[in-house]
Amino acid sequence: MVSNFPQICDNSLKSLPVKQREIISRRFGLNGKNKETLELIGKDFSITRERVRQIERDGLLKLSAEVEKRPEVFKDLKQYFKRFGHARKEESVLSDLGESQGKSYVSLLLNLAKGFRHFSETEEFHSCWTAGDGIISGVKENISLLQEKIQEKGKPSRLEDLISHTDLNKNILASYLGISKRIQTNPDGFYGLREWPEINPKGIKDKAFLVLKRTQKPLHFTQVATLIPNALSQTVHNELIKDSRFVLVGRGIYALKEWGYDEGVVKDVISKVIREAGKPLKREEIVEKVLNQRIVKENTILLNLSNKKLFQKNPGGFFDINRQTS
Repeated sequence: MVSNFPQICDNSLKSLPVKQREIISRRFGLNGKNKETLELIGKDFSITRERVRQIERDGLLKLSAEVEKRPEVFKDLKQYFKRFGHARKEESVLSDLGESQGKSYVSLLLNLAKGFRHFSETEEFHSCWTAGDGIISGVKENISLLQEKIQEKGKPSRLEDLISHTDLNKNILASYLGISKRIQTNPDGFYGLREWPEINPKGIKDKAFLVLKRTQKPLHFTQVATLIPNALSQTVHNELIKDSRFVLVGRGIYALKEWGYDEGVVKDVISKVIREAGKPLKREEIVEKVLNQRIVKENTILLNLSNKKLFQKNPGGFFDINRQTS
């Protein structure tokens, strides 16, 4: 940004009467002070909160006329908003511009600028600013479309994957999505619905779920714990063993059920392998298939396979389920 917002505002404020200047400064928290309420300011001046509001409104009208003598100010603001499709979450605007200009001065100038509109926070949307009339309807239409696409996919998406559903560029798409409360991002940059554990994890179980999704491989519960801030290993183990999203695939090693891992101990996996094959299998075939499901030693599989109550070996060396005891 080219314009020096604090200096422009301070110079313009000098044109106002002392009381009006002080009220506006206190209302917007200028010069590093906290914003103050109408009621608090009214008590100090022994006037009603409505009178404070009137003085503030009249002062802003005067300031708006004064600041308009500096067209480069609004030119800079418009160029900034143009990069983001003319709509931006209020918190993002103040963060982007306020770092060098001062958030309170940016907020004041937006309130003075003609053509800029503020939209208050709702259940579905964060408070935001737009540069131009009718912008917000387009923003909401795009958000609604993307929310529908995300729901259809059923899992978080990269921003690049969502672009194909709109005619917006990456900057504008990210800005619009930032206004939505329903669509959020996780630390890995994936967009999804706020209630999804991959996006907004609640508790150890969801955080462990995210860890495994991120690593894309089975991990020992102690490894999972190291990747969750302030998590205790035993707490992680206790949570994983109770949640159906996780499957114990080795000694203390967990994988996600959605990766195709079956529940149960080794003998259960052997039984399923034979049942799905629909015929007796060679020992080597069984070992290979079980090792795809469990991280165990081959001897562990053979030990379970030697259980004559569960499995039987045919004359040809093929193993089958013992139908008499199963």
